[in-house]
Amino acid sequence: MSRQTSRLDAKKVNSELLTLTYGALVSQMLKETENPEDVNKQLERIGYNMGVRLIEDFLARTTSTRCLEMRETADKIQQAFRLYLNMQPTVTSWSSAGDEFSLVWDQCSLSEWVEMPNNGLKYCALIPGAIRGALQMVQLDVQCWFVQDQLKGDSVTELRVKYIKRLEDAVPAGED
Repeated sequence: MSRQTSRLDAKKVNSELLTLTYGALVSQMLKETENPEDVNKQLERIGYNMGVRLIEDFLARTTSTRCLEMRETADKIQQAFRLYLNMQPTVTSWSSAGDEFSLVWDQCSLSEWVEMPNNGLKYCALIPGAIRGALQMVQLDVQCWFVQDQLKGDSVTELRVKYIKRLEDAVPAGED
């Protein structure tokens, strides 16, 4: 077996393990909380914290530099999904101002093997949180929300990302 094949198999196993573990986490949170809105907030917060931590690893692995415009940012997000989740979203539906785009998945691996109750749960709320957290660490304030979701009967899963503003680099007091 070649090294490339072995690496692809490991990515597939890691992706499947994450999918199953994530499903168990969401299920447990629903049992404990019994309120889908609270679970949505917790999942978004967990995703945000993951994004804050993952950005350093991503920058080190890819030797990426600061993005100067949103098209570069969209490319990096797409690359991160391939790297960490073995998912390939399509970047599409750019706004005329170039400050908003969609990530579209024909198949979202996080939602494989999931049957959704019709209770307001946003099963993949982890994803927008992770994007927001990672981008905030590189001084980009964005909003992220799902426009379509295969778990709710849509043909694709679509996540919208909108640039809000560039955050100022914060220099700790006394270190200027």
